[in-house]
Amino acid sequence: MTDLSRNYMNSAFIPDGDSFYPRWQAEAAAFRGQMAQRCRLNITYGPGARQAFDLFQPEGTARGLMVFVHGGYWMACGREDYSHLAAGALARGWACALPSYTLAPEARIAAMTVEIARAVQAAAELVAGPVVVAGHSAGGHLAARMGCADQAVPVARVVPISPLSDLAPLRQTDMNATLAIDAAEADRESPARLALRDGVRAHVWVGGQERPAFLWQARTLSEAWACHWTVEAGRHHFDVIDGLKDPHSALMAACLDGLS
Repeated sequence: MTDLSRNYMNSAFIPDGDSFYPRWQAEAAAFRGQMAQRCRLNITYGPGARQAFDLFQPEGTARGLMVFVHGGYWMACGREDYSHLAAGALARGWACALPSYTLAPEARIAAMTVEIARAVQAAAELVAGPVVVAGHSAGGHLAARMGCADQAVPVARVVPISPLSDLAPLRQTDMNATLAIDAAEADRESPARLALRDGVRAHVWVGGQERPAFLWQARTLSEAWACHWTVEAGRHHFDVIDGLKDPHSALMAACLDGLS
């Protein structure tokens, strides 16, 4: 079996790739400090240690709810690393929830899908209006899963950013020693192998400078779902999410335009 591990390496192909995570953590902590009066932290949606989300509220009545699901190959990171990405939604008058979820190897990917569905449902009960779920990388996979026909969460739109939409290639990487994806789970948990639920809109987003495997993953999902996809020129796997901080970015338009 061919080893595809190199295809899914990101930091090694991004200048100063190892600097992004500490920068995100610092930005996120500063943002939480600035938003202390308009956020609720550690809202639980289940009994697990990581089954909680943070909710940021805009000034005035929220127009709806955007949920952002973090990446980390289902094995790393947490909601507290990405708080600052709520800025664009808040500036447009939307509330933003950021959930954590149980990571591998403690949880299988199928269990993470269940957890994110519970998190979205719990957050939607706190904010009136339409619900949009966006996510990055592994979080893009989980965001896409919220739009699949086998789910029943109240979602109007999903925006998978650099998603892992077909899990089969991940079985041929070093990561699978931890993820333990088997053929059955790849079938059940790959959004590109599942139908988009009636009434849910989707827009797939990916950076033009990403690894070819991620461009393939994004296009595969857009073709399977016959939905819009955008290749953002000049963006790599880490800075492709920067648009979530800017209410005027094309990425925020893809997330929220046309919803009220």
